[in-house]
Amino acid sequence: MSESARLHVFKTYKLYVGGKFPRSESGRVYEVTDAKGTWLANAPLSSRKDARDAVVAARKAVGGWSGATAYNRGQILYRVAEMLEGRREQFVREVADAEGLSKSKAAAQVDAAVDRWVWYAGWTDKIAQVVGGANPVAGPFFNLSTPEPTGVVAVLAPQESSFLGLVSVIAPVIATGNTAVVVASERAPLPALSLGEVLATSDLPGGVVNVLSGRTAELAAPLAAHQDVNAIDLTGAVADESLAKELEIAAADNLKRVLRPRAEEWATEPDIHRMTAFLETKTVWHPTGALGAAGSSY
Repeated sequence: MSESARLHVFKTYKLYVGGKFPRSESGRVYEVTDAKGTWLANAPLSSRKDARDAVVAARKAVGGWSGATAYNRGQILYRVAEMLEGRREQFVREVADAEGLSKSKAAAQVDAAVDRWVWYAGWTDKIAQVVGGANPVAGPFFNLSTPEPTGVVAVLAPQESSFLGLVSVIAPVIATGNTAVVVASERAPLPALSLGEVLATSDLPGGVVNVLSGRTAELAAPLAAHQDVNAIDLTGAVADESLAKELEIAAADNLKRVLRPRAEEWATEPDIHRMTAFLETKTVWHPTGALGAAGSSY
């Protein structure tokens, strides 16, 4: 059969929830176009039910992921970088289409995203030493502070940086032991949905990262109000101040940690603030000179 006569197989993009690839429960899709308006694919149009299902999956994964050793989490994040490197050309093509970039500029963004995964992989077993430590106190006590993950974090991915920005908001959340429900860029969700395929084959336990595509405002509202979501990153709402304010008010109902949106230059060197934003500090007191005595914490 000649090349011109064969029927091409068009990819069906799906959500990534709980380590599986479901379609939206509503059955809805929406058209995704490139920067010039040319149709690229249909993406799932997630519903509120999909958002709730993603939270359930993320909650189930918290215990195992937060309980894993920091070294093991680092190994898994590094494996993600390896898998991304192996699919580099696919992501270069998707980023170029999504953001209207030349192939060379798209390649630079993909390479930076892979490097960023490696950077955060290296921090998994070091962040506790940087933000924890022994505290000087008056009295015969040891006083130690250690960071712990917040839990389930809802992440509104950047709207304009469909891959480098996406990686920059997901990696720090899971590096510290949290699980994530990610709302992909509304206009350019395909790199995020493809990232789900990488995560599924990189030893990352199902439910640690869950990827939804669709209308950002429609999905963000139930996540901000959800009582089983512990924190929310509002980066994807930076261009909509009224939406960001509504989400922050909804998040206050169960005292969620909120990372407020701000203008970001994703190509700059990262720092640790996105990791510390979703960490809690546990302080433990223990009497000195009394081995085996029960300590107390708060």
